[in-house]
Amino acid sequence: MVDRSAASGLFLADCRARLAFDLLANTWNAVVVWALREGPRPPGELRGRIGGISPKVLTETLRRLEYNGLVERRARPRPGPRVEYGLTELGRSLLPPIEAFGEWAFRHGDEVLAAQDRAEGRLG
Repeated sequence: MVDRSAASGLFLADCRARLAFDLLANTWNAVVVWALREGPRPPGELRGRIGGISPKVLTETLRRLEYNGLVERRARPRPGPRVEYGLTELGRSLLPPIEAFGEWAFRHGDEVLAAQDRAEGRLG
């Protein structure tokens, strides 16, 4: 847990908190991490679990997550798919914040959508 007196320094332009939010802000990063929470998966199976993600976007997302140390690519013995992806310990450490964001969205999503509708009414 972070000391509240030190927390004011967490949210600066070049801070670590911004790095973490950037990781979660990408449309697919959190979705892919969440889909891997139960264990490693080959890309085709991962696409099926997620739905709505193209092979190209999934590959880009997995590479980005691997670059950031959240996912690791593993060779699989044949038969079947040659590779699978799984969470690293660092990737697993993102599961609680992702779950918290999901719970917040479930509780407040309708309010956000209503605010967007109101704003579009004023602007449109």
